[in-house]
Amino acid sequence: MNTLEKAKLWLSETFDEETRNAVQLLIDSNSPDLEDAFYRELEFGTGGMRGIMGVGTNRLNKYTLGQATQGLANYMLQQFKGEEIKVAIAYDVRNNSKEFGKLVADVLTANGIKVLLFKDHRPTPELSFTVRDKKCNGGIVLTASHNPPEYNGYKVYWNDGAQIVPPNDEAIINEVYSVKFDEIKFDGNDDLIEWIGEEQDDVYIDACIENSTYQNVGKENLNIVFTSIHGTTYTTIPKALAKAGFKKVDLVKEQMIPSGNFPTVDSPNPEEPAALEMAMDLARITNADIVIGTDPDGDRLGIAVRNLDGEMQLLNGNQTNTILTYYILNEWRKQERITGKEFIGSTIVTSDIFFDIAQKFGVECKVGLTGFKWIGKMIREAEGTQKFVCGGEESFGFMTGDFVRDKDSCGSILLACEIAAWCKANGRTMYQYMIEIYQDLGMYYEGLINIVRKGKEGAEEIQNMMKNFRENPPKELAGSLVEEVKDFKEQTSLTVSSNEKKVMNDIPKSNVLIYYTQDGTKVCVRPSGTEPKIKFYVSVKDSITSEADFRDKLKSLEEKIAAVKTDLKLD
Repeated sequence: MNTLEKAKLWLSETFDEETRNAVQLLIDSNSPDLEDAFYRELEFGTGGMRGIMGVGTNRLNKYTLGQATQGLANYMLQQFKGEEIKVAIAYDVRNNSKEFGKLVADVLTANGIKVLLFKDHRPTPELSFTVRDKKCNGGIVLTASHNPPEYNGYKVYWNDGAQIVPPNDEAIINEVYSVKFDEIKFDGNDDLIEWIGEEQDDVYIDACIENSTYQNVGKENLNIVFTSIHGTTYTTIPKALAKAGFKKVDLVKEQMIPSGNFPTVDSPNPEEPAALEMAMDLARITNADIVIGTDPDGDRLGIAVRNLDGEMQLLNGNQTNTILTYYILNEWRKQERITGKEFIGSTIVTSDIFFDIAQKFGVECKVGLTGFKWIGKMIREAEGTQKFVCGGEESFGFMTGDFVRDKDSCGSILLACEIAAWCKANGRTMYQYMIEIYQDLGMYYEGLINIVRKGKEGAEEIQNMMKNFRENPPKELAGSLVEEVKDFKEQTSLTVSSNEKKVMNDIPKSNVLIYYTQDGTKVCVRPSGTEPKIKFYVSVKDSITSEADFRDKLKSLEEKIAAVKTDLKLD
């Protein structure tokens, strides 16, 4: 069936008048958007789906959301026969999120499923917390994280508060794709909706303070600048900081206004320095010690602290997670809580420094695919035998303990501010603390290269790039021979010098390649699962002995990353 034929199916009485008119307009105007809107089904992946809003099978709309939710309802009714099924629903600040949240609730209640629906915007980690706190069978959050304003999305959580993973994800996907649009039950029952709000914020914030803080040193003297970048954390972070004892908190007021258009930034992504520009400007006025920003759904955090020159500098995700993990484990060791049955969680694209940290403190470092659902899976599988301490991934996500089963900016922010306050009380900065960790374990430095390729042609180009890297791996990177090639799609590890190939079956298949060179450089290549881009994660390392040494090595490591970029022809 070609694109036009697929589009004409949306002119039937199954679809409402507004939808039919919009599809007809695309057809009549011979719009180039018609192809992208209908050339495929919007993928319901292993955690949910994300896409541009609009009419069509490859768009997020009433019908694709309805299909996903009807499929989920069908699966839950099979899995929890005879039980009162409860699902918590939250939504972020994006355009249509509130309406989508109610639409999803209506489909569930039309199927006899009780819904706990947040009255207004709430961060994703609060939804994860609420699933377990309220003993729900599952959860849904309407969010597209830090994607551009035209996007929205839908993430599904299971009864442990973590995103769905095998075998539930594959079974739900099968149910979703077996639902025809005319089978969706849209006529909800409001009697099955329980509205939740501020009272749940307090329970969540108290849990963040209990699970994410260790000492009360210098909190009243720490100067903090915070921005929600128009996102959901305006509901939680200022309250959490005040409740935890931080007195000097300045908010970027223009960005505390929730908006799906994100009017003051090009991208609401705290990974990008530009997103924190207004916060940095305020920090210069207030002489702040730390700047913090969160993404629209409040699970990622960006942190800037004063570097060796006294200037505010955004830490990358690996640097932030290194500081937080080292500090937590050091506190656990002081409290004699480490027994040898603890573990931290990381991902294959994250810095290998976490293996070194784990070894230092006598815990295990478990590694999974990209995404916190895999860390959630680690926690579930280890319950009763090992204790989860903390976990993170390079894309500005971290979790402190297992009370939230997803990356959580609130607990992480409280912890980061505690560390910054402790450092200040001891006459140093958080940046200097990071350098001390590097002196202890070795200095790791990372770079991320994103190649954006939009639309159908872009998707094919990314596919071809992965094919080429798989069939023609680089032999040398930045002057060091490639010694190991890991292919997570083929689940093989090749030692180049001996031509010995081993099977890797401890991690599920994924379209990811990792190259290790003889000097320890690591390059990971993977297509994004949520955006039209292919990502190259580069990690390089060296040893340092002092702050002066750090300055010199930082420059040489940056040059090495640039050389890797050139060798991969990414300039």
